[in-house]
Amino acid sequence: MSAPGPRPHDTATDARDDLVALVGRGVPWPTDPARLLRDPARARRAAVLVLFGVLDALPAHAPGVPRVPAELDVLLQRRAATLGHHPGQVAFPGGGIDPQDAGPREAALREAVEETGLDPTGVEVLGTLADVPLPVSDNLVTPVLAWWTQPSQVAAVDHDEAVDVFRTPVAELLDPANRGVVEHAGVRGRLRTPAFLIGGDVLVWGFTALVLDGIFDALGWTVPWEPTRRFEP
Repeated sequence: MSAPGPRPHDTATDARDDLVALVGRGVPWPTDPARLLRDPARARRAAVLVLFGVLDALPAHAPGVPRVPAELDVLLQRRAATLGHHPGQVAFPGGGIDPQDAGPREAALREAVEETGLDPTGVEVLGTLADVPLPVSDNLVTPVLAWWTQPSQVAAVDHDEAVDVFRTPVAELLDPANRGVVEHAGVRGRLRTPAFLIGGDVLVWGFTALVLDGIFDALGWTVPWEPTRRFEP
Protein backbone atom coordinates (compact mmCIF):
# COMPACT_ATOMS: atom_id res chain seq x y z
CA MET A 1 0.00 0.00 0.00
CA SER A 2 3.01 2.28 -0.27
CA ALA A 3 5.78 3.09 -2.70
CA PRO A 4 9.48 3.54 -2.01
CA GLY A 5 11.01 6.96 -1.60
CA PRO A 6 10.44 9.16 -4.65
CA ARG A 7 11.85 12.64 -4.77
CA PRO A 8 9.55 15.41 -3.50
CA HIS A 9 8.07 17.70 -6.15
CA ASP A 10 8.47 21.45 -5.90
CA THR A 11 6.27 22.42 -8.85
CA ALA A 12 3.34 21.09 -10.82
CA THR A 13 5.67 20.77 -13.83
CA ASP A 14 7.53 18.02 -11.98
CA ALA A 15 4.23 16.18 -11.52
CA ARG A 16 3.43 16.55 -15.23
CA ASP A 17 6.81 15.06 -16.10
CA ASP A 18 6.03 12.07 -13.88
CA LEU A 19 2.70 11.56 -15.65
CA VAL A 20 4.38 11.66 -19.07
CA ALA A 21 6.88 9.03 -17.92
CA LEU A 22 4.04 6.91 -16.51
CA VAL A 23 2.40 6.72 -19.94
CA GLY A 24 5.60 5.15 -21.22
CA ARG A 25 5.90 2.44 -18.58
CA GLY A 26 2.24 1.84 -17.72
CA VAL A 27 0.34 0.85 -14.57
CA PRO A 28 0.00 -2.76 -13.33
CA TRP A 29 -3.74 -3.01 -12.65
CA PRO A 30 -5.04 -5.71 -10.25
CA THR A 31 -5.52 -9.13 -11.82
CA ASP A 32 -8.02 -10.47 -9.30
CA PRO A 33 -10.25 -12.97 -11.21
CA ALA A 34 -13.30 -11.33 -9.63
CA ARG A 35 -12.52 -8.21 -11.65
CA LEU A 36 -12.31 -9.95 -15.03
CA LEU A 37 -14.94 -9.65 -17.75
CA ARG A 38 -16.98 -12.66 -18.86
CA ASP A 39 -16.12 -12.05 -22.52
CA PRO A 40 -13.69 -9.18 -23.19
CA ALA A 41 -14.31 -9.44 -26.95
CA ARG A 42 -17.96 -8.45 -26.42
CA ALA A 43 -17.39 -5.81 -23.74
CA ARG A 44 -18.41 -2.23 -24.41
CA ARG A 45 -15.39 -0.02 -25.00
CA ALA A 46 -15.21 3.17 -22.93
CA ALA A 47 -12.70 5.82 -21.93
CA VAL A 48 -12.28 8.25 -19.02
CA LEU A 49 -10.31 11.48 -18.81
CA VAL A 50 -7.93 11.55 -15.83
CA LEU A 51 -7.19 15.26 -15.92
CA PHE A 52 -4.50 16.74 -13.66
CA GLY A 53 -3.45 20.38 -13.42
CA VAL A 54 -3.39 23.50 -11.29
CA LEU A 55 -6.95 24.77 -11.13
CA ASP A 56 -6.47 27.59 -8.63
CA ALA A 57 -3.93 29.10 -6.30
CA LEU A 58 -5.40 27.57 -3.14
CA PRO A 59 -3.06 24.97 -1.63
CA ALA A 60 -4.39 21.70 -0.28
CA HIS A 61 -4.57 21.30 3.48
CA ALA A 62 -2.80 17.98 3.82
CA PRO A 63 0.03 17.95 6.37
CA GLY A 64 2.68 15.30 5.90
CA VAL A 65 2.23 14.76 2.13
CA PRO A 66 5.44 16.14 0.59
CA ARG A 67 5.48 14.05 -2.57
CA VAL A 68 3.23 16.25 -4.70
CA PRO A 69 2.90 20.04 -4.98
CA ALA A 70 0.07 21.39 -2.83
CA GLU A 71 -1.65 23.06 -5.80
CA LEU A 72 -1.97 19.88 -7.92
CA ASP A 73 -5.56 18.80 -8.62
CA VAL A 74 -7.53 16.13 -10.45
CA LEU A 75 -10.97 16.64 -12.01
CA LEU A 76 -13.84 14.51 -10.70
CA GLN A 77 -17.62 14.50 -10.90
CA ARG A 78 -20.52 12.95 -9.02
CA ARG A 79 -22.80 10.78 -11.13
CA ALA A 80 -26.58 11.23 -11.02
CA ALA A 81 -28.39 8.96 -8.57
CA THR A 82 -30.81 7.90 -11.32
CA LEU A 83 -28.22 6.23 -13.56
CA GLY A 84 -28.41 2.49 -14.09
CA HIS A 85 -24.72 1.83 -13.37
CA HIS A 86 -22.67 3.36 -10.54
CA PRO A 87 -25.44 5.79 -9.44
CA GLY A 88 -24.29 8.61 -7.20
CA GLN A 89 -20.65 7.58 -7.33
CA VAL A 90 -17.71 9.92 -7.82
CA ALA A 91 -16.18 9.33 -11.25
CA PHE A 92 -13.90 10.69 -13.91
CA PRO A 93 -15.55 12.37 -16.90
CA GLY A 94 -15.94 9.85 -19.68
CA GLY A 95 -18.15 7.28 -21.34
CA GLY A 96 -18.58 4.95 -24.26
CA ILE A 97 -16.39 5.13 -27.35
CA ASP A 98 -18.72 6.01 -30.23
CA PRO A 99 -18.20 4.98 -33.88
CA GLN A 100 -17.32 8.56 -34.83
CA ASP A 101 -14.52 8.73 -32.23
CA ALA A 102 -11.05 8.14 -33.60
CA GLY A 103 -10.14 6.29 -30.40
CA PRO A 104 -10.12 6.45 -26.59
CA ARG A 105 -8.35 9.81 -26.44
CA GLU A 106 -10.97 11.51 -28.58
CA ALA A 107 -13.83 9.77 -26.79
CA ALA A 108 -12.61 10.72 -23.31
CA LEU A 109 -12.13 14.36 -24.28
CA ARG A 110 -15.47 14.54 -26.11
CA GLU A 111 -17.32 13.07 -23.13
CA ALA A 112 -15.54 15.42 -20.72
CA VAL A 113 -16.59 18.43 -22.81
CA GLU A 114 -20.19 17.18 -22.95
CA GLU A 115 -20.33 16.46 -19.21
CA THR A 116 -18.35 19.31 -17.69
CA GLY A 117 -18.23 22.06 -20.33
CA LEU A 118 -14.43 22.31 -20.19
CA ASP A 119 -12.57 23.98 -23.07
CA PRO A 120 -10.71 21.18 -24.91
CA THR A 121 -8.13 23.60 -26.33
CA GLY A 122 -6.71 23.95 -22.81
CA VAL A 123 -6.23 20.19 -22.35
CA GLU A 124 -3.05 18.36 -23.33
CA VAL A 125 -3.63 14.63 -23.75
CA LEU A 126 -0.49 12.87 -22.46
CA GLY A 127 -1.43 9.34 -23.50
CA THR A 128 -3.39 6.25 -22.52
CA LEU A 129 -2.93 3.54 -19.91
CA ALA A 130 -3.82 -0.13 -20.25
CA ASP A 131 -7.52 -0.96 -20.31
CA VAL A 132 -9.26 -1.65 -17.00
CA PRO A 133 -12.13 -4.20 -16.90
CA LEU A 134 -15.35 -3.05 -15.24
CA PRO A 135 -17.47 -6.22 -14.88
CA VAL A 136 -20.54 -4.67 -13.22
CA SER A 137 -21.33 -2.69 -16.41
CA ASP A 138 -19.46 -5.02 -18.82
CA ASN A 139 -17.10 -2.22 -19.90
CA LEU A 140 -13.45 -2.26 -20.87
CA VAL A 141 -12.27 1.22 -19.92
CA THR A 142 -9.19 3.08 -21.18
CA PRO A 143 -7.86 5.70 -18.75
CA VAL A 144 -6.62 8.73 -20.72
CA LEU A 145 -4.06 10.79 -18.82
CA ALA A 146 -4.20 14.53 -19.51
CA TRP A 147 -2.79 17.83 -18.28
CA TRP A 148 -4.74 21.07 -17.93
CA THR A 149 -2.50 23.62 -19.70
CA GLN A 150 -5.17 26.33 -19.54
CA PRO A 151 -7.92 25.69 -16.96
CA SER A 152 -11.47 26.63 -17.87
CA GLN A 153 -14.73 26.85 -15.98
CA VAL A 154 -16.47 23.51 -15.40
CA ALA A 155 -19.92 22.53 -14.15
CA ALA A 156 -22.41 19.69 -14.47
CA VAL A 157 -23.86 20.22 -17.96
CA ASP A 158 -26.32 17.32 -18.15
CA HIS A 159 -27.88 16.63 -14.75
CA ASP A 160 -29.18 13.31 -16.02
CA GLU A 161 -25.52 12.22 -16.11
CA ALA A 162 -23.79 14.18 -13.34
CA VAL A 163 -24.94 16.46 -10.53
CA ASP A 164 -21.62 17.97 -9.52
CA VAL A 165 -18.19 18.63 -11.03
CA PHE A 166 -15.28 19.56 -8.81
CA ARG A 167 -11.50 19.72 -8.54
CA THR A 168 -9.84 17.71 -5.82
CA PRO A 169 -6.35 18.42 -4.44
CA VAL A 170 -4.17 15.36 -4.99
CA ALA A 171 -2.35 15.93 -1.69
CA GLU A 172 -5.66 15.58 0.17
CA LEU A 173 -6.40 12.31 -1.62
CA LEU A 174 -2.96 11.04 -0.60
CA ASP A 175 -3.31 12.12 3.02
CA PRO A 176 -3.33 8.86 5.06
CA ALA A 177 -6.16 10.29 7.18
CA ASN A 178 -8.37 10.25 4.07
CA ARG A 179 -7.57 6.73 2.91
CA GLY A 180 -9.21 3.37 3.55
CA VAL A 181 -11.03 0.54 1.80
CA VAL A 182 -14.59 -0.35 0.83
CA GLU A 183 -15.93 -3.89 0.65
CA HIS A 184 -18.79 -4.33 -1.79
CA ALA A 185 -20.56 -6.85 -3.99
CA GLY A 186 -19.03 -7.65 -7.37
CA VAL A 187 -20.18 -9.74 -10.32
CA ARG A 188 -18.33 -12.78 -8.92
CA GLY A 189 -18.49 -12.16 -5.18
CA ARG A 190 -17.19 -9.60 -2.72
CA LEU A 191 -14.54 -7.07 -3.73
CA ARG A 192 -12.20 -4.95 -1.65
CA THR A 193 -11.49 -1.58 -3.23
CA PRO A 194 -9.23 1.30 -2.16
CA ALA A 195 -11.18 4.38 -1.13
CA PHE A 196 -10.56 8.09 -0.61
CA LEU A 197 -12.53 10.49 1.58
CA ILE A 198 -12.92 14.07 0.32
CA GLY A 199 -13.92 16.86 2.67
CA GLY A 200 -15.00 14.40 5.33
CA ASP A 201 -18.19 13.32 3.56
CA VAL A 202 -17.56 12.54 -0.13
CA LEU A 203 -16.34 8.98 -0.72
CA VAL A 204 -14.41 7.92 -3.82
CA TRP A 205 -14.45 4.14 -4.25
CA GLY A 206 -14.88 1.43 -6.89
CA PHE A 207 -13.39 1.91 -10.35
CA THR A 208 -12.36 5.54 -9.84
CA ALA A 209 -10.52 4.81 -6.59
CA LEU A 210 -8.89 1.74 -8.16
CA VAL A 211 -7.50 3.87 -11.00
CA LEU A 212 -6.33 6.67 -8.71
CA ASP A 213 -4.69 4.19 -6.33
CA GLY A 214 -2.91 2.42 -9.21
CA ILE A 215 -1.66 5.69 -10.69
CA PHE A 216 -0.46 7.05 -7.35
CA ASP A 217 1.36 3.81 -6.52
CA ALA A 218 2.98 3.59 -9.94
CA LEU A 219 4.13 7.21 -9.69
CA GLY A 220 5.63 6.69 -6.25
CA TRP A 221 3.35 9.33 -4.79
CA THR A 222 1.60 7.10 -2.25
CA VAL A 223 2.13 7.82 1.43
CA PRO A 224 1.80 4.79 3.76
CA TRP A 225 -1.80 4.42 4.95
CA GLU A 226 -3.86 2.04 7.04
CA PRO A 227 -5.47 -0.64 4.81
CA THR A 228 -7.66 -1.98 7.63
CA ARG A 229 -9.67 1.24 7.86
CA ARG A 230 -13.09 0.61 6.31
CA PHE A 231 -15.55 3.08 4.84
CA GLU A 232 -19.21 2.39 4.08
CA PRO A 233 -20.22 3.15 0.46
